[in-house]
Amino acid sequence: MNKTIQVEDLGFKDYKETWDYQELLFKAILDTKIKNRREDAGLETSNHFLFVEHPHVYTLGKSGDLSNLLLNEQQLVEKGATFYKINRGGDITYHGPGQIVGYPILDLDNFFTDIHKYLRLLEEVIIKTLAEYGLKAERSDGETGVWLDVGTPFARKICAMGVRASRWVTMHGFALNINADLGYFDNIIPCGIRGKAVTSLNVELGVKTVDEAEVKEKLLKHFAELFEADLLKQK
Repeated sequence: MNKTIQVEDLGFKDYKETWDYQELLFKAILDTKIKNRREDAGLETSNHFLFVEHPHVYTLGKSGDLSNLLLNEQQLVEKGATFYKINRGGDITYHGPGQIVGYPILDLDNFFTDIHKYLRLLEEVIIKTLAEYGLKAERSDGETGVWLDVGTPFARKICAMGVRASRWVTMHGFALNINADLGYFDNIIPCGIRGKAVTSLNVELGVKTVDEAEVKEKLLKHFAELFEADLLKQK
């Protein structure tokens, strides 16, 4: 079992380019697993964790409803945004500047074969990270992602999640609002949930900007602890 995860920060990168890169890594792991199964090759499968920040983009998951996008094609152009239907779970979400997106591409056979546990641990990574900033983040029953003030009229989502898994290999992941322009969320019904607000870490802390590099380090620390993994940063 290979518990080493290669960490790569892609910086500011187009959504489709990043999706294609994810698919490349995802397929390589699957191909190795298939070879091992067919030939008893005993090859080690790799694990990856990608950080990225996207230009303005809306993505719709497999089970999503297109009516949750409140813009037409011309309005998307005017907003400087793109739109993609993609192969993760979940409904619609937004990615853009000021948001840390994390894509773990893991062979869960190296860790544990339980998708429910995987999602809960991803949420826990976010919860523990936000706790370091004095925020009590939590889960909301029946809804993925991480929220604040659950069960009150002021409930608001700070992190969206959506994953794909095949043969216990994962892709896609989480989007944590750090210094995000929340106005872009007004153009969708986030995750298809009406009446729920969205927030960002800088808003919650009452500051103009939060150090995103610092947040990434905290995320990686908790990810390594919870997944009992060794992280290898790519230069």
